[in-house]
Amino acid sequence: MKITAKTDVGSVRKQNQDSYAVGEVSDGVSWAVVCDGMGGAAGGAVASTMAVQMISEKIYAVRREMLTESFIRSILVSTIENANTNIYDYSRSNPELTGMGTTAVAVITVDDKAYIAHVGDSRAYKLSANGDLTQITTDHSMVQQLVEMGDITPQQARIHPERNIITRAVGVDEKVRVDFTCEEFNTGEILLICSDGLSGYVEDSEIAKIVYNEDFRECADRLVNLAVENGGGDNITVVLISR
Repeated sequence: MKITAKTDVGSVRKQNQDSYAVGEVSDGVSWAVVCDGMGGAAGGAVASTMAVQMISEKIYAVRREMLTESFIRSILVSTIENANTNIYDYSRSNPELTGMGTTAVAVITVDDKAYIAHVGDSRAYKLSANGDLTQITTDHSMVQQLVEMGDITPQQARIHPERNIITRAVGVDEKVRVDFTCEEFNTGEILLICSDGLSGYVEDSEIAKIVYNEDFRECADRLVNLAVENGGGDNITVVLISR
């Protein structure tokens, strides 16, 4: 198992409100979490940092023999829900942080499975051994709802004026609904976890081309650099896990 990651403030923002953490529990078990904060310069950074810290500490504490699918679902979903409660309560007790929140996408890989929980529009993708890129997560966003209703196309969604409006976030409301999925993760495949600073500025076809053709150790740098070259209007975070 190999992991590479990078985060960057981009070309426009003054502060990086993205946060991430990665690690390995044991041979054949790796994990990653990416959060993209919102709610003002201070609030967004606080929310994403709090969420990453809570999620990563919980994952890091587990043992290899505990990692059944039901346990992983429980730990990922409950930890994101707990992060939601803590961030929500913290913002209510600090008026300058009112309205802060964060997206969250957390992944645990165990042998030939990848378990993914997410809230918001930070994404998880899988690149197959033959170079096909598939988006695993479904954005919790206004434009995704419009796409599902047939009102706009995925191509129109990329340039829609409301493309940055998300419909679920960690810490904004008292409760949050967390999506969970399990994916096959076979030898030769690569998982990519990112904030919308990548997916909003780099086409999926460009992502696939780089991840499939470049040295794995250089992929995170290459993807971030391309997002910056394409405008870099948001913070950018990329994590890749290779099996």
